[in-house]
Amino acid sequence: MNVVDQADLLRRARSRTRPAAAEPAPAADPTGPAPLSHAQQRMWLMDHLGQGGALYNVPLATRLRGPLDPAALAAALTALTERHAVLRTHYGSRGDEPYQEALPATPVPLPVVDATDADAPGLLAAEAARPFDLATGPVLRALLLRHAPEDHTFLLTIHHIAVDGGSLPIVGAELAALYQAARDQRPAQLPPPGPAYAEHARRERARDTELTTAADSRAAHLAGARPLPLLRPVPPGARERRAALHSAPLAPGTVDALRRLGARHGATLFGVVLAAAFATLRNASGESDLVLGCASGHRADLRTTVGLSVNTLALRADIAGDTAFTAVLGQVRSALLDAQEHHEVPFDLVLERLGASARGADGTPLLSVSCDVVRPSEPLALPGLAAESVELDLGLAKFGLALLVEDGPQPRCLVQHDRDALDEETAGHLLAAFAELLAAVAADGERRVDELPGSRLTISEHPAITALLADPRVAEATLARSADGPLLGYAVVRGPVAPSGAELKSLLRRAVRADELPSAVVLLDRLPRLPDGTPDHACLPGAARPPAPGADESGPLAAVRTAFGELLGTVPPADGDFFALGGHSLVAVQLAERLRTRTGLPLTGLDILEQRTPRALAGLLATRGDERRAALARTGAPVTRARAGTVLVTGATGGVGAAVLQELMAQGRPVRALVRPESAHLPALNGVEVAEGDLADPDSLRRAVEGADSVIHAACTFTDHATDVAAMRALVDGWRGGPFVFVSSIDAYGRPAAVDVPEGAEPGPGLTPYGQAKLDCERILLESGRGPASIVRAPIVWGPHQRLRDQLRWGSTGALYQAALAGEPITLPDGPEWAGACWVHSAALARALGACAVEQPPAAGRIVNAVTGHLSWTDFTAELVRLLGSASTVTPGPDADRELRRPWHYGAETLAAVLRPGPGEDWRTVLAAMTA
Repeated sequence: MNVVDQADLLRRARSRTRPAAAEPAPAADPTGPAPLSHAQQRMWLMDHLGQGGALYNVPLATRLRGPLDPAALAAALTALTERHAVLRTHYGSRGDEPYQEALPATPVPLPVVDATDADAPGLLAAEAARPFDLATGPVLRALLLRHAPEDHTFLLTIHHIAVDGGSLPIVGAELAALYQAARDQRPAQLPPPGPAYAEHARRERARDTELTTAADSRAAHLAGARPLPLLRPVPPGARERRAALHSAPLAPGTVDALRRLGARHGATLFGVVLAAAFATLRNASGESDLVLGCASGHRADLRTTVGLSVNTLALRADIAGDTAFTAVLGQVRSALLDAQEHHEVPFDLVLERLGASARGADGTPLLSVSCDVVRPSEPLALPGLAAESVELDLGLAKFGLALLVEDGPQPRCLVQHDRDALDEETAGHLLAAFAELLAAVAADGERRVDELPGSRLTISEHPAITALLADPRVAEATLARSADGPLLGYAVVRGPVAPSGAELKSLLRRAVRADELPSAVVLLDRLPRLPDGTPDHACLPGAARPPAPGADESGPLAAVRTAFGELLGTVPPADGDFFALGGHSLVAVQLAERLRTRTGLPLTGLDILEQRTPRALAGLLATRGDERRAALARTGAPVTRARAGTVLVTGATGGVGAAVLQELMAQGRPVRALVRPESAHLPALNGVEVAEGDLADPDSLRRAVEGADSVIHAACTFTDHATDVAAMRALVDGWRGGPFVFVSSIDAYGRPAAVDVPEGAEPGPGLTPYGQAKLDCERILLESGRGPASIVRAPIVWGPHQRLRDQLRWGSTGALYQAALAGEPITLPDGPEWAGACWVHSAALARALGACAVEQPPAAGRIVNAVTGHLSWTDFTAELVRLLGSASTVTPGPDADRELRRPWHYGAETLAAVLRPGPGEDWRTVLAAMTA
């Protein structure tokens, strides 16, 4: 479990100022909404604050050789989610509290993609790293790569909020049994599943008063500890947490010798490795009082239940003086046993009790180092098939530093670190010291710690600072974040031929990675410094800093202090620290929501955690207010909320929605964008009014549509069709007239019998679930009779937005793209009929949608098409091969993918004028942009 940002991000979701509530009884309806367990809430908070991404994806990849039955595997996946509701649960929020609720069981899609051994790693990595949407679900997905008729790679990806290490054997065993049963067309011989995980969460929450009391003693045990001095403060805000992994083999017999050493002293192999980690870090840092973290499973009552039942244990040991390693082992063993006796005390409660002391003065988390003994992953073995585990590393770090030993056929020592928290050179020294120390104590456990391998290390500067100071013309250098986030470099130069800032940045491009490169280098006559000699960032030009202490206490500052006081029980001073005042993660989310509502400005919980004081937060709000006014001034729109003519746009952060926003803003039309809370700042900084909501939250949709004069509904889950249909009903319920434009899909036509498909033609056979969901949504809107409703069916949308670039790589176009990228032979449909696809440029689609969102829309009460053009697979593939510099040969043949046999041409007469391509909207230009 990650605890890198536990002090800020992963705390108990309640305010200290409220009186303790009576212990709640389990909900009467066991299938209804349930609270999140503490472990789940840590996952939810990380995701809700923009710190999730793929960090908590659990991918399991297996190479399967033999006669695989994909249909039976898909049926087994569906049956698995039917048995374990946690695998089909979504995580929403009502008011201040998150909840979990199981979705109805639906078939689990199993896409099958042809792939060579060369392109398989990239496909697997991309799919494993694709984030989940916890609010809508599902939290499980699958992909099957077909290398040959009897050679496949199966990838199962599950979000950590639904599984832990103890769940995976259950998943593997049941999936094998369900697969065999589906293949043999008989019921599976499996015992009933274990207790529902939601009931475990209810029982745990009923003990919150008891657990909170126990957390006090654990916090007292950690009070006064300091973070490992080798780690440097990480950049604030959402980031990828890029990891580096270093490994060194352990000599044969080393692990067995360590295990025997532990047995002689009443310790496990893990206890010995943990003691070695403490000793390594003591010698490397010069600090004797250290805190390390480890994961602890508590599945006593959940042995047959799939779910997240892991807690983080913080182990503190003070290795002072010249002592033998066996004495360190005894001390660490005692610390481990003591922590395990309290393994049910959620670590987020402990962090809440620690408050601001859970971080060092520079912001480094107290618990940022972990230790573990790991084993090679087991493959998902299916009956009748040879299974081999496929290693899949997403390259993400949950901790600043992790010291690991892999116990397997080829044992090795591992050091993983967050690249932002530790440099490569220091990590390499730690790996060598850890491996040598393990070998030394395996040979002689009585050796003194001072005599063991390893030497004192010091924290390194940021690579950009090191590179600047390496230039003899640079006398001083530092880095700081600018007011809007990007990193800035500052340098004091000397000499008769001093370099310019642009020249220094050019030098940095060759010396540091792109993600470590400052956006600019600012030249200074001198570097402002504080009395202790450290750079004074508050005096650096362009750097983020709070308003001056004498700034006006009215306006944003007054609003911030008032909101702080409402949630924390006392109005804080302007420079009071959020955490020292008793704040924690969920309070940050609540505070952001309250301030967004009152100020109308974009704000996220992560902003609260980064700014920390009312004064700094007020400064951020003031800056965003200025940015909004400037953006609105550029469009010529008045600076007011609830303006006449407001257009509600859903899906505003997607490729289509972004184009619609740009088009409407260019027209000077007031826009309200529906976005999830953690993305609220994205459209708002462009002068767009934000309505926070989610497709899975009908109430938020009704609130969003209230007061809007027209609606452009472009959002879609693509996979959860029940949610899409329910969202349409909610929007229609809240709609009180005015134009309503729904972005549907040509998939709603199915596979028509005729080649020429006129606008609004009846659907043909072969409707996909996605097409059926679009058709259902169309009917809900057209049958409502509340105002001028337009249905705009769109095909593949092309454009430079990242979301649109990604879709080029999947489906029928994706198969051609991947083959061209790999230089493989490509087979296209043969025969006399034309085969290809229609497409629309995102900007043209945005013009069409805007044209329909007017008082007298051209498509009122009708179904129309938005098609820029029709493109044959021959032309599309030839251009792909050229753009990618591919060696692929292209030939027609009868064995081409059936999905490529698309002979249809779709009429688009109604909106033809606005769909006419503008400059740069021809298919060759936009395809070049999408493949760049």
